[in-house]
Amino acid sequence: MVTEGLVVRSYSGYYYVDCNGTMVTCKVKGHLKQKRFSLFTGDRVLLETVSDDPGEGMITSILPRRNFLLRPAVANLDLLVITQALKQPDFSYLIMDKLLVLAEKAKVPVLIVLTKADLTETEQAERISSVYRNSGYQTFVISSLTGTGIDLLRKSLAGKVTAFGGPSGVGKSSALNAIQPGIARTIGEISSKISRGRHTTRYTELVPFNGGYLADTPGFGNVLLENMMPEELAGCFPEFRTYESSCKFSPCSHIHEPVCGVKNAVKAGRIAPTRYDSYLEIYEELKEYKERNRK
Repeated sequence: MVTEGLVVRSYSGYYYVDCNGTMVTCKVKGHLKQKRFSLFTGDRVLLETVSDDPGEGMITSILPRRNFLLRPAVANLDLLVITQALKQPDFSYLIMDKLLVLAEKAKVPVLIVLTKADLTETEQAERISSVYRNSGYQTFVISSLTGTGIDLLRKSLAGKVTAFGGPSGVGKSSALNAIQPGIARTIGEISSKISRGRHTTRYTELVPFNGGYLADTPGFGNVLLENMMPEELAGCFPEFRTYESSCKFSPCSHIHEPVCGVKNAVKAGRIAPTRYDSYLEIYEELKEYKERNRK
C-alpha cells in the first residue's frame, strides 16, 4: 500500500515517517539509491508498507519541497521562529539581520521572538521590536518568567511545522517550555539519543505540537552566508522593495550610487538605520568572501 507521510527524524540510513499519526520506520528503495537524492527531516514522501508489518516501509518517492534550510538541514517549514534576547546577552541587530537574510534566501516565513522582556525597559523593547515590525516581520516580545506574550505566541504556532533557531543563551529552551511544559526536555532527550554523544545540532527532530510540529535547531546561531552573491543581498531585505523603483540605476547596490531610493528612505527614517548598517556589513562580508574564492 502506498502512503504519504512526513519525515520527522533520520539517523544512520533510517527515516522515521509520520503517516497520519502512525510512525513508520523506513529505508530508501533501491531505485532512489541508484541516483543522487537528498532526504531530510521535514520532507514529505511516498512510501510502501506491507500488511504483515505496518510499522516498517520503503520510501519510493520524495515529493517537491516548498523550501529548505541547509544548516541544520530541514525542509518544508511553515515558520522559522528566530529567537534573540533583549538582554543577557545584549541584543545584536547584526545577528538578527543575518538570520533574517538566511530565512529570506531559503524562502522560509519568519516570526521573531524577543525574549527576557522582564529584564528590559519597556522603551528599549519597543525600540527594538518596532524596527522589525516596520520591516514587515511579525514580532513578539515575551517573558518566560512572567508569561508575557506566551499565549499569543502559542496560538501563532498552532497547526504549523515550526523550527526555533537563534544564538545560544537567548532563552529558547525557556520559551519552548513556557509554550508547552517539558517540550524542550523532550526535544533534547531525543537529540541526545540520536546523536549518541556527538554534537546534537547535526540532527533535527520534529515533535508533535498543537496540531503541527516543533523543532529546536541550535545550529541557526552559526550564520554562514557563503552561498550568496553580494548582488542577491538586497532582495533579502523586504523593506527595500518599496523604494527600489526610485533608484536611478538598475540593478542598484544601494551603496555608492548617487541617486538611490533606498538610501533616501534611510535618510528620511522610513528604513531603520540599523537595518541599513547590517546590509552594508553583510554586503562587505559577501564581497570579501567572493574575492577570496577567486584567488
